[in-house]
Amino acid sequence: MVSGESPAAARRRVRLALRAAREAKGFTQGYVADELDWSLSKVNRIEKGDVTVSRTDLLAMLELYGVDGQERIEDLVQAARRSRQRGWWDEPRYREHMTPAMLQLLQFEGEATAIRYFHPTLIAGILQTREYASYVLNFWRHDLSDVDLDARLEARMQRRAHVFDRPDPPDYFLIFDESVLHREVGGARTMAGQLRELVSLTRAGRVVIRVVPFAEAAPIAMLGPFTILDIGDEENAVLYRESHLLDEIVHARANIDRHRRIFEQLWTASYTEEESARLIEARAATMISSLDQRKRPG
Repeated sequence: MVSGESPAAARRRVRLALRAAREAKGFTQGYVADELDWSLSKVNRIEKGDVTVSRTDLLAMLELYGVDGQERIEDLVQAARRSRQRGWWDEPRYREHMTPAMLQLLQFEGEATAIRYFHPTLIAGILQTREYASYVLNFWRHDLSDVDLDARLEARMQRRAHVFDRPDPPDYFLIFDESVLHREVGGARTMAGQLRELVSLTRAGRVVIRVVPFAEAAPIAMLGPFTILDIGDEENAVLYRESHLLDEIVHARANIDRHRRIFEQLWTASYTEEESARLIEARAATMISSLDQRKRPG
């Protein structure tokens, strides 16, 4: 078993191994379902990673696929067991109020060696201040309960420590459009605080940020936010995509590669890290100056 492997990473490893073994035999998912007297949806959900697999079901699949070698079988059994373990994200106060994809994202973040995040209109959730995050989440107040919103806010505040304070934090690359700097989310004071937080994170070497200039922004309007998480290396990666009230974890290699190309294109078209940092600092300073002027008596 891989040392320190997260439940999400273990589940991914098991599902990929099972799919590879099935395909090597030339079996369809329907054939497997018929042979094991299961529903087709059960086989599909195991291979997609939507559910964990029990030891009994795992051994039945491995036997059907002709997988032998006690060491290999035991490794997968241990990985399946690990996939069922729970972390901080599985506490009821979080688990019951977040989507399955978000719960998987939290696990993958804790395992990732590199994270690439793009958003055309907002700062990345894991880097948000409490004030900024609270304002953003309030947008969904008509769709989610107060309990849901409170749980998601607290989970968002927890994420940073569990990613960046671990012994081997990931390389974190962030891209956003220049318009984000001029969109006063939560008002000037909240936005200024958020931008100063970004400056602090870049100075500490925790994140690398590039800003896409206004001149390059036209194609961005067609792109939604996405996260690419490398688990060990680029050959072992997952994609997280989100939209209004919908999100998903994507394992398909073609989709991951396509989003990686998009990210690299945006990265090249952006201001350099130094130029981006100066833009962020200047915008934060402008907002602070504006707030100070408002305080002065007329």
